[in-house]
Amino acid sequence: MGSRGLLLRSSLSTSCSTLSGNNNAKLQFLTTSSPPRRVLRSYRTLVRAQRPTWLPGLDPPSHLDGTLPGDFGFDPLGLGEDRESLKWYVQAELVHSRFAMAGVAGILLTDLLRVTGISNLPVWYEAGAMKFGFASTRTLFIIQLLLMGFVETKRYMDFTYPGSQAREGSFFGLEAALEGLEPGYPGGPLLNPLGLAKDIKNAHELKLKEIKNGRLAMVAMLGIFVQASVTHVGPVENLLTHLSDPWHKTLIQTIAGS
Repeated sequence: MGSRGLLLRSSLSTSCSTLSGNNNAKLQFLTTSSPPRRVLRSYRTLVRAQRPTWLPGLDPPSHLDGTLPGDFGFDPLGLGEDRESLKWYVQAELVHSRFAMAGVAGILLTDLLRVTGISNLPVWYEAGAMKFGFASTRTLFIIQLLLMGFVETKRYMDFTYPGSQAREGSFFGLEAALEGLEPGYPGGPLLNPLGLAKDIKNAHELKLKEIKNGRLAMVAMLGIFVQASVTHVGPVENLLTHLSDPWHKTLIQTIAGS
């Protein structure tokens, strides 16, 4: 990148030095003339080199200009070419990322408590079939359906009409406690008690960290699903089995034996 920067700088210097001593020529160059092609090529190469992409050397599609958090130019099917659809995909990825992060943390924690004997919990893929004494399965399902439906409806309305869900009287007088920062990033003392990223428009680093961790969590959830289907045990048990004999109890041997 240093050599490209020097090439661009030297090209600009050469072009401008030919105009020294002639202000009119300078003004005409800056307002009407086009920069030399060599300068433009060097500039474009430098910009591409500065932007990381999912595949090194890839020229990212024009509709992904690098302004979105976690945009590394990955859209082989061209799904984001429509700007309105792209906005919805961004929100959908955020929600899936957050669910995946919560799911991975919950599965690992409960599996650790179960394996160590601290708590008599079912393995994660059988937890949904458990019957609880305080309520029937049907009651729990209906309550979850109503609560999740309400929250998802509010989220969709806030995406469709930004700021509409923070208006006075829209949520039993609790609007100030749930006031969102922008679509996809809720705020207020209840959903943002630590007051992180109050200037959400410029919180590029925090947004990037969240989406990176979310994508990793989605891949981890896929791995946990496949692992459970093949081995029929939880992730902590799989890890302990591998550590007991790392050279012979690996992914390849497990799949071959299944």
